Formats: sequence, C-alpha cells, structure tokens
Amino acid sequence: HVQLVESGGGSVQAGGSLRLSCKYSGRVYLNWCMGWFRQAPGKEREGVAVIDSGGTTRYADSVKGRFTISRDNAKNTVYLQMNSLKSEDTALYYCATNVGDIATMTKFGYWGQGTQVTVS
Repeated sequence: HVQLVESGGGSVQAGGSLRLSCKYSGRVYLNWCMGWFRQAPGKEREGVAVIDSGGTTRYADSVKGRFTISRDNAKNTVYLQMNSLKSEDTALYYCATNVGDIATMTKFGYWGQGTQVTVS
C-alpha cells in the first residue's frame, strides 16, 4: 500500500514562488522514481518534473530554469520549488511514484490527490 500526500499549493501572483511537498509512505522502494505532474482545466495531465533514485532529473520545457525537483529519502519527501510562476502554471499538481521512466515521464502507477496552484 502506497500513500502520497501533497501540500504547499495555494494562490500566488505572477512572478512569485511556491514550494510543493509530497510525503510518501508504504512500500515505496528507494530505487523508484518520483515525479510531479499537473492538470489544468480542460487539458490533459502533463509531466512537470521527475527525479530518479540517483538524482537525475528531467523537466518539461515549459518549466526549465524555473522549477526544481528534489527528494529527501530520509524524510520520505519529494519537493517541487517553483519560481517565477506564470498564469499558465495554474493547475492541480500531483505527486507520483513507481518504477518510472525519466525520458518519457511515464510508468508512474501511484498518485496523490493533488494540490491546487493558482497564479494570477
């Protein structure tokens, strides 16, 4: 049983910053990837950032240079630091984990409930 609980979402003005956290528990293997995904109203869910067990990261082109993903295995937590936020970053942000595929941002089978980010 795997649980993922996101926090840190909220409303912020364009240009501002937010830090999302995802606390995971249960049978999450240390060699699994962790990822952040988002879904805006009327749009499909898209990969934002993923990180593997060795610290290798991959970002969507739209967030490169603005967002940073990191993980703290000792705290069972993965973070997404979001800077220079834009209105187009408004979405429900999900944390996910599983075997994962860094290159394609796929193969994530466990998902949290999401945390809303609104940029105005």
